[in-house]
Amino acid sequence: MNAKQERKERSHQTILESAGRLLRSRGIVGARVADVMQGAGLTVGGFYAHFASKDELVSEVLHRLGAEYRERLFTNIDEKPPGDRVTVVLKRYLSAAHRDASDQGCPFPSIVGEVATTAPEQREALGEEIGALIERLASLMPQRPGHKTRTLAIGLVALMIGGLSLSRALRGTALSDEVIHACRLLGVAATQGLDL
Repeated sequence: MNAKQERKERSHQTILESAGRLLRSRGIVGARVADVMQGAGLTVGGFYAHFASKDELVSEVLHRLGAEYRERLFTNIDEKPPGDRVTVVLKRYLSAAHRDASDQGCPFPSIVGEVATTAPEQREALGEEIGALIERLASLMPQRPGHKTRTLAIGLVALMIGGLSLSRALRGTALSDEVIHACRLLGVAATQGLDL
């Protein structure tokens, strides 16, 4: 790779990082191209040397953030006792620290409402990343006869994202902490014997 290609790649990564921060904290609509480029320290005119559209940028960022967050969420999980692994994931995801770090954590709570209403073009990217999260979570669950592991994993992912979204919306109230705690307890109870 020559020096020009290296600079372009560095700029591309800087744009993705800036867009990731904005997407997490402001959602899809709030991650305006001008703000993304300003956060990257680049001019708006340079955007189209990297992406054909904002939709292309958002899709790439969703895939990148989804993979990065799964890596963090499941770090060293295989070192935990098998019966505790899902509980550890629930505690990592449904926490006050994750709620309060909205510009660094999981991107999905910030964008699911928009994908459902004003940004349906991101449905495929979101579906792929949610599917990967479901599969990874399901892989941690013990296989029991008659137990629908994938169904439980889907429910847990919905509980995690929905619970974190609601907790963020209620931030600063006592109910915010209660939501996190209740969702975590419900998730743990579901993994310890609820047969779906």
